[in-house]
Amino acid sequence: MTPQFHIQLQTSATDASPAHYTCDANDTLLRAGLRQGLGLAYECNVGACGSCKFDLIDGEVDDLWPEAPGLRPKERERGKRLACQCVPRSDCTIKLRSGHEYVPQIQPRRHRASLISKTMLTSDIAIFTFQTSSPARFLAGQYALISHARLGQLRAYSMANLPNQQGLWQFGIRRVTGGKMSNLLFDAVQLQEPGTEAHMNELRDELSIDVPYGLAYLRQEITRPIVCIGGGSGLAPLLSILRQVGTDSAHHAIPTLLYGGRGPDDIPDVPTMLAEEGITLRFHPVVSVPELAQAGGWTGTVGFVHDTIHHHLTLALSEYEFYLAGPPPMIEATVRFLQLQGNVPAQQIHFDRFF
Repeated sequence: MTPQFHIQLQTSATDASPAHYTCDANDTLLRAGLRQGLGLAYECNVGACGSCKFDLIDGEVDDLWPEAPGLRPKERERGKRLACQCVPRSDCTIKLRSGHEYVPQIQPRRHRASLISKTMLTSDIAIFTFQTSSPARFLAGQYALISHARLGQLRAYSMANLPNQQGLWQFGIRRVTGGKMSNLLFDAVQLQEPGTEAHMNELRDELSIDVPYGLAYLRQEITRPIVCIGGGSGLAPLLSILRQVGTDSAHHAIPTLLYGGRGPDDIPDVPTMLAEEGITLRFHPVVSVPELAQAGGWTGTVGFVHDTIHHHLTLALSEYEFYLAGPPPMIEATVRFLQLQGNVPAQQIHFDRFF
C-alpha cells in the first residue's frame, strides 16, 4: 500500500483559513491538494511558471526537478520549492498561496488510457484520441498531464474536444525535435481499435491521463464576443472552446480565431474541420516567415498574430473576451498589446502560463 502523509497548509492573512489534507507518497503536494478540492495556486503544473512556489515549514520532501525554471536562483537560496515538483517523505507543514479562483470545479483524478486514433492536422501536429473507462469530465480549455510507463515523465497537453460520457479525450500534439513524449506518441505507441478493452492493460501501450487542470477555461457565464488567439499546438484548447461556444445558446456572436504559424504548412483548415460539426467562426490565419510564405504561395497576411488583432475586430478591444494558447513569446506579446494598446482588463484575458 502506498504511504500517505498528512499535509498542514499555512496561508497568508488574506487567504482562506488554514487547511490540511493527505498526500500519497507518489503524488505531488500540489496535485494532491487539488484532488481534494483545495484552491492551491498553480498554472502550468510542470515546473515552468513558478505559481505554486511554497515554503517548507516542517517535514521532508523530494524535489523531482531541482533545476525547474519556475524558480529563480535567489528563490532557491531562500529555500523556496515548487509544489508541482515535490512529493512528501513525511508529514509536512507548508506555506503556499491559495485562493478561491484556484478551487477546481472538477477535482482532477488519474485515468488509465489507450490511444485509439491519430489524425494529422499539419506536417507536425496531430489530433490523438484516447479512450478511458470512465467519462471525460473537464471544462473547455483545460489540459491534462499525460505520462507513459516507459518515460516516467509528465507532459501537459490540452483537450481539443468536449466533455463526454464515452471517455474520449482528444489532444492536439506537436512533434518536437528531441521531445520524448511527442516522439513516443507519433512513433512508438501502437494504436488500439475502439472497444478493445481487453488490451487496455498492456503496459507497453498504456498511458496515464491526470485530468483536468488549467485556469484558462471558457467562462460560460460571460457573454462578451469571444476571440481566440493561438499558434502551434495551442490550437487544441481553442478548438475545445470554439466547440463549446458552438453548442452554447448563451453566446450569440460568431467567435473569432486568429492563428499564427511559421509558414503555410503550419496553418490547419480549422473552418472546414468545425463546419463538419455545424460550427461557424471567423478565421484569420497569419504566417510569420516571409520566405516560407513566398515559397508556399501564401496570399494571406504575413507577420505576427498580435499585430493583426486590430485589423479583424470591429468593436473596442475591451468589449471582447480573449482566450490565448501557444508559444510563450506569442502569449507575452499578445497580452502586452491587449493591455497596453487595447486597454483590455486582465480579467478578460485567459491563458495558462507554460513559460
